[in-house]
Amino acid sequence: MIKLYSYFRSSASFRVRIALNLKGLPFETAPVHLLKGGGEQFAPGFKLLNPAALVPVMVDGGETLSQSLAIIEYLEELYPSPPLLPQGASARARVRAIALSIACEIHPLNNLRVLGYLSKTLGVSDDEKNAWYRYWVETGLAAVEAQLADDPRSGAFCHGDAATLADICLVPQIFNAQRFNCELGHVPTVMGIFRRCLDLPAFADAVPAKQPDAA
Repeated sequence: MIKLYSYFRSSASFRVRIALNLKGLPFETAPVHLLKGGGEQFAPGFKLLNPAALVPVMVDGGETLSQSLAIIEYLEELYPSPPLLPQGASARARVRAIALSIACEIHPLNNLRVLGYLSKTLGVSDDEKNAWYRYWVETGLAAVEAQLADDPRSGAFCHGDAATLADICLVPQIFNAQRFNCELGHVPTVMGIFRRCLDLPAFADAVPAKQPDAA
């Protein structure tokens, strides 16, 4: 069985959980708490799996994989049904662009490592740190909104009427935005897609509160 080293609040872990659920693949969760004891991701045993000390890590037989988008593409290649990427080079590029707008442009600026550096190393106050978080999330999501709202290829989901890699990245980012009280009124298309995604069991079952390590 697939083993997923995961933290319940990790956006990247959340993405992989959604993908596994959409593919109908059973998996075992191996919790890695990113805060307890200074962070279980820094334990020598875990760093043997991923020297970067990041979740998720997925072990599938003899394969040990890191980086959520690489893991999801691996799953897509091995288990192509249902597809997480549409047919056609242009459509696939669009879905990847939306996904990367979130995973590479928004998420890295507000993940745990960055927020910890702001507060612990630079001495930024909690209010300033949260303002940093909200600014980059709100600005980034405005760009995603423009990608979606102005393109006729958008449908019930980010691309057409089936969930794709783009939706897999979108939903965890909105969960984090809500947790930090970000303004989301300026992204109505994004929020409509978010709500429709959560109507699907694959997304609803992957939410942080339903994970075995949720606290």
